[in-house]
Amino acid sequence: MLSTKEVMENIVKALDAKRARDISVLHTGDITVLADYFVICTASSSSQIKTLSDETGRKLSELGEPPLRVEGTKDCGWVLMDFGCVVVHLFLAESRAFYDPERLWSDAGTVDVSALLTRD
Repeated sequence: MLSTKEVMENIVKALDAKRARDISVLHTGDITVLADYFVICTASSSSQIKTLSDETGRKLSELGEPPLRVEGTKDCGWVLMDFGCVVVHLFLAESRAFYDPERLWSDAGTVDVSALLTRD
């Protein structure tokens, strides 16, 4: 069984491997019971949202941490994946700008995940 931090780190790595952009992680455990971390990223197309969702679900399932729920569709510009302790938000750029989750959750601390990223 993975720790909450390991779940978050593996999600970030899976998203990075499939070229997600602007990956950010908010530590929300101190301000909400929803999750300890929110992982937020931008996809370049609705097809990439599906790829990111599929790969993240596959990778975490292999590690014994399948998503509890997946909400939204690639066509709506936003998919939410609930891993219990970590919630993943996959956005198209315009949806991310509209919902602006970093502003909504501005009381949350940010997590430096640069060491987990293999790309610029």
